[in-house]
Amino acid sequence: MTTTVIQPKWHTTAEVAALLGFGLSKTKMLVLTGEIRSVKVGRNRRVLPAWVDEYVERVAVGAEGWAA
Repeated sequence: MTTTVIQPKWHTTAEVAALLGFGLSKTKMLVLTGEIRSVKVGRNRRVLPAWVDEYVERVAVGAEGWAA
């Protein structure tokens, strides 16, 4: 028997907060300022998993500049 794992196509802001280990308020601010890309679907914001990865990569590259 084969088990299929369904991966979400979109994340909610709350799911992104949990993924990043941030609070919901901080995550909402990152989304509203465009630090984390998102789209509005109805009254809600949705974030592609790739956009979360892009944010993490940008932050990591920025942190590398501080290591001396």
